Amino acid sequence: MFLFLSKLLPLFFYPMGATCLLLTIALGLWWINSKWTPAAIGAASIVLFLSGNVWVSHWLAQSLEWQNIVRTELPTADAIVILGGGMRSQVYPRPDVDFTDAGDRVWYGGNLYRAGRAPKIIVSGGRITWQGGGNPEADDLTKILVNMGVPQQDIIPEAESYNTRDNAVNVQKILQAQNFKTILLVTSAIHMPRSMAIFTHLGINAIAAPTDYRVSESELDQPNGQTESVILSFLPTEEYFSLTTQAIREYVGLVVYKLRGWL
Repeated sequence: MFLFLSKLLPLFFYPMGATCLLLTIALGLWWINSKWTPAAIGAASIVLFLSGNVWVSHWLAQSLEWQNIVRTELPTADAIVILGGGMRSQVYPRPDVDFTDAGDRVWYGGNLYRAGRAPKIIVSGGRITWQGGGNPEADDLTKILVNMGVPQQDIIPEAESYNTRDNAVNVQKILQAQNFKTILLVTSAIHMPRSMAIFTHLGINAIAAPTDYRVSESELDQPNGQTESVILSFLPTEEYFSLTTQAIREYVGLVVYKLRGWL
């Protein structure tokens, strides 16, 4: 039940959920001929405009992504931990595993292994049956890593996790069983602050190895460049709407995890 509520309740804090809620309220106000109807519609419009705005989107995302920038060469560790969340399972009609934006995680983690940063890779992630189904993410991650040339025996799958807290708890059990002391934690940069907070709260010696940066210096400079770019930057887009939602999801997650004593 907690897993379901943790996916449901935060929806009302995200731009799409907040907009739908405000428009539903506006419909009810219109039905009773309330003078507050325009205010609810206006609030919904403001949410849509701000959440799809490049400056708001970049500001929120950068505040998370740039917290763990790697400024020196990553040290060696006992294992590389790759968190799931970057791919869709091979389910008809997909010919193979599909990467999402966060699919950079497995690619970067595999490259760290090939660069000799650690001798083992732990892949962590299950699959919620009522959210698409398919193979556990750990299985999909393992398949991709093997295709990248990582030996099967150097991959340790963990397929029972359904959120970041599960990832940390279940990975900790593996670390204790294998007597691993230090890990390189690989996940999307926007997700790294919450991930690091959870892992370190459990006493895991994790070194952040973020990837999948959505906001780089070139993206930050783009809205301040040519006139055409500046004009278009004022208009909300689906891309920035999605990025704003991701950032808000992480902040909501930080608050919820803090209230539950997980941070």
